[in-house]
Amino acid sequence: MEILLATFSALFSVVNPFGAMPVFLTLTQDDTPERRGQQALRACMYMVLILTVFFLAGQAVLDFFGLRIHDLRIAGGIMIMRAGLDLLNPKAEEGKKISKDVVAEGVEKEDISFTPLAMPLLSGPGSIAVVISLFTKSLTVIDMGLTVLAIVLLGAVSYVILLFSPRLVMFMGKAGLAALAKIMGFIVLSLGVSFIVTALLALFK
Repeated sequence: MEILLATFSALFSVVNPFGAMPVFLTLTQDDTPERRGQQALRACMYMVLILTVFFLAGQAVLDFFGLRIHDLRIAGGIMIMRAGLDLLNPKAEEGKKISKDVVAEGVEKEDISFTPLAMPLLSGPGSIAVVISLFTKSLTVIDMGLTVLAIVLLGAVSYVILLFSPRLVMFMGKAGLAALAKIMGFIVLSLGVSFIVTALLALFK
């Protein structure tokens, strides 16, 4: 249960589906509610698949390039800290920052579920770094199953949030979304610091 909760909370703060709502609504503004729901479902399914694959195969990728898990945690911690600072910065765009060119391209695309919704909006470099760092050779089959289950639960929660995003945006308003972004930014920033500190302590030992 600790693995399940820890994995879910860590990934939820980095994926931040609340921050993805404004971009999701922009990309689906001309779609019907049914079409918007289909896009959200596919995006979350792709996100679960991407994160699961990187969790299971990430260590092999590191071994192939001769990288240590601590190297990834430091690099991932820096990226996560930057994402947290972007959320805390009042000048940053609402939600997750993706380039205007990507948003413009997404508006013209018929199917936006894989790109840019699933990648990089939901499963970006930060969340991929988190799932790779979660895999260790000491994990049992049950531990790995619980981690994958946490990823699936994250996909389900993200789907519900995106599905009801029009109502949530109307209910929370710009002020509520800005406050939520700052809260999530602080959590993400703290998570990035934790990644770096953990890796440095392990290296110095």
